[in-house]
Amino acid sequence: MFDVRVLLVEDDRSIADSLRSGLERYGYEVTAVATGSAALSASAPDVVLLDLGLPDMDGLDVCRMLRAHSTVPIIVITARGDEIDTVAGLEVGADDYVAKPFGVREIIARIRAVMRRIDSAPDSAAAVQAIGDIQIDRSARRVLVHDKEVALTPKEFDLLAYLGLSPGAVRTREELMDAVWDEHWFGSTRTLDVHIAALRQKFADRFVITTVRGVGFRLDVPT
Repeated sequence: MFDVRVLLVEDDRSIADSLRSGLERYGYEVTAVATGSAALSASAPDVVLLDLGLPDMDGLDVCRMLRAHSTVPIIVITARGDEIDTVAGLEVGADDYVAKPFGVREIIARIRAVMRRIDSAPDSAAAVQAIGDIQIDRSARRVLVHDKEVALTPKEFDLLAYLGLSPGAVRTREELMDAVWDEHWFGSTRTLDVHIAALRQKFADRFVITTVRGVGFRLDVPT
């Protein structure tokens, strides 16, 4: 059984009822709401399953607002097949996505994957690591620059923390996907590029993430 509280934001009653029933059979505690406003006013969950096509507001706006004040893992569930929508969801803070139709077991695999990212940290890393004037606090899952916290999504933090284990070393795309999204990731590796771009934007004057063409990425800290 899992002591995990899931906030399900889905306006299609048949999908919501089926998914809620399936998750509860596996021991999850599910709160289901049908609108973006209800999602924003709900009690804090452990993970959010968020449909993009809501009746009162765009799911992307809901994702953005949730992320503005919380690091809760967000998994976007959508009928939209356009990659632009998927990338947009990742850019505003979603950690994962799944397209309809999907099975309960696939959703559970996604939930377990994002929860593992929250619960685990590399054993070989110090609790707080200094990289230039950046401090990575793995136990508190915070990144500070001159004692001021930089807002990161859970996946942005995991990606930076992993790259930061060995500054100057090249990490392959496959290695990063396995470490941050795990080997059960179902989606496109495009999500890695989206999160790399976000880190580059947020830390443009602190470090450089160099693309090693055909291989992966390297974290370079100016001397």
